[in-house]
This record gives sequence, C-alpha cells and structure tokens, in this order.
Amino acid sequence: MFPKNQDLSLQSRQVQSQEPDTVETVVGPSVHVEGDFASEGNILVKGTVSGNVTTSRLLTVEDGAKIFANVKAGDAVISGHIKGNIKVSDRLELTESAQVLGDITCKVLVVSPGALIQGKLNMAGISIEGASSEKKRSVRSRLKSTASMEEDDSQQTVE
Repeated sequence: MFPKNQDLSLQSRQVQSQEPDTVETVVGPSVHVEGDFASEGNILVKGTVSGNVTTSRLLTVEDGAKIFANVKAGDAVISGHIKGNIKVSDRLELTESAQVLGDITCKVLVVSPGALIQGKLNMAGISIEGASSEKKRSVRSRLKSTASMEEDDSQQTVE
C-alpha cells in the first residue's frame, strides 16, 4: 500500500517516540535555587528549590531533594520532599521516600507504601453518574416529609 521508504520513515518515527525523554535541566545535589524555576523540558531535582517549579513535561524529584513552593508538571515522580501544592496534568507517582505537605491535583496517582501525604487530593476526570440528582431527590423527599409532618402538627393544634 505504501512505498517502502515511507513505511520505514513511519517506523523510525514510532521508534523515536518510544525512546525515553532525556533530562534537559538538572538541579544538582549541592545546588540551592531561590526563585521560580520554569522549563519546557524535563527537570531533575537532586538539590533544593525554594520557589515555584513549572514544566509541561516530566518532573523528577530524587530522594533527599527538597522543593519549598508550588509545583506544576505534565507528569511527576516524587521521591523527595515537597512543601507546597502539586498540580500534575496526567500521572503523579509518589515513591516510598516521598513526603508531600500540600494539596495534590492530578489525573492518575500512584502511591508506594511508605509515602507520606498531608493535604487534599483532587483527581480530575471523575464523574459519578446520577450521584448529584440522587442526592437532590433525597433532599427533596426529606423536605417534603418534614413539611407534611409540620402540616399534620399544625392541623392537630388547630382542632
């Protein structure tokens, strides 16, 4: 169907897209960054960052690394400490050495035994069919029964 050269270029593009992404920015173990830190590529934190960290790609926080601010990333693997809110567009993985003090927002959450979290969790994409309408019906029926009980009481006192 396709000529041979087009078929090969398609295969090479598929192989390239399956290769792991390379790290573009590394905060070394002896480095302390103060201020906001943003990148369009992957970030690997081995040291300390005191400021917001933002990337549209993968954020990796190694064991012993610390971030003292809010984090935004496409995906994240956390093994260190974060004191701040975490907002991940897709997948957040907390390893056994991870410690998070802040609210988490993500689509997929993977938590290894031993990871510590203190904060609220909000997972985007959840939709429980009929839950809100069922709750409304339940409230309405309780209000109706309360109103009819009050009506019966008022009629008894009038007689």
